[in-house]
Amino acid sequence: MATSVKNNFLNPALVSNLQQALIRRKDSVQEQHLNKAKEPSKASSKPVVLVTNGEGIDSPGLTLLVEALLRDELLDVHVCAPQLDRSVCGHSVTTGETLAVCSAQVGGANGFQVSGTPADCVSLALSGALFSWSKPVLVISGLNKGATCGYDTLYSGAVAGAREALICGVPSLCISLNWEKNVSSESDLKDAVTACLPLVHAAIRDIQKGIFPKNCFLNIAIPSCPLTNKGVKVTRQSPQRSSLSWQAVSTNTNPSAGRYMSNQQSLGIMLAQLGRDASAAAAARRLNSNRKNVEVESVGVAGKLSSQQTIKKYFRMELTEKRQQNIEEDLDSRALEEGFVTVTPLSLYANSHMEIQSSVSSWLAIALSGDQ
Repeated sequence: MATSVKNNFLNPALVSNLQQALIRRKDSVQEQHLNKAKEPSKASSKPVVLVTNGEGIDSPGLTLLVEALLRDELLDVHVCAPQLDRSVCGHSVTTGETLAVCSAQVGGANGFQVSGTPADCVSLALSGALFSWSKPVLVISGLNKGATCGYDTLYSGAVAGAREALICGVPSLCISLNWEKNVSSESDLKDAVTACLPLVHAAIRDIQKGIFPKNCFLNIAIPSCPLTNKGVKVTRQSPQRSSLSWQAVSTNTNPSAGRYMSNQQSLGIMLAQLGRDASAAAAARRLNSNRKNVEVESVGVAGKLSSQQTIKKYFRMELTEKRQQNIEEDLDSRALEEGFVTVTPLSLYANSHMEIQSSVSSWLAIALSGDQ
């Protein structure tokens, strides 16, 4: 005899209790993960190092650097890095939006991936909300593919991660490899890690001694052939920057044109914007119900539009390297091209350039001399 589906329904009160139990269990599991990351390290006497980057949690450069830092078992290394590639987000921070934070293992170190920018990652990690320690000895942003010299530091998310640490009162380094497209390989990343480790260990040692340069962070760039570098050179920031090339694109010829920006945003940000966008779109439809949309690739080809037409355009920006000629020898971009490992002190203060430059030069001469 057939049984009515209705008779198989569970008691509503029982269903409600089960749902509440599942929610409590989920919250408990998430809290356990968080508490585990915040438990005091068994090797609490080791110097704590926080590592972030600009290219995201899955970047091979990040993994290689963390593995190298853990190899000698002398450091307590933790990671807090963006979920996605945020290499060119500058020093942007996320306000008014909720960031998703998930536990992660990177190169043998405990850490978290964050649906935000490198500056978000460092700020959150240093807030005490994620880790048991309140302040690491050093923050490292790296290892990043593509050197950040000159004015490109203003666009760089990786540099922003190191700068945010300095703002929070923690010494920091930003480390990048002068990656050459179609030439460099993952083995170059491994070599770059090898080349930068003496600087990292010297920084940690001298931070603990209280003789590391103050009021600046160090932007370290490794040449494209790391193991054949000509040595370490303290440099000044050059006026060089990448060329910004804007190209008009059409959805008729490239259906993905409208997704260029959204592809760079995290899922959390897009979902948060969805409600606002829907409301704005509805208002726009009411306002423009009698107007005709005309898609154009640039203002130049738009021609004369009537008052009943709305222009809708899509553009994509490409960054291309722009090399300057006849620049001074002590500038970062030239020294890097000549094969030096460049160490460029970057400060939050515009008027302290000469003093900081002298301080870093003196420290570096002693730090790498082998006398300590």
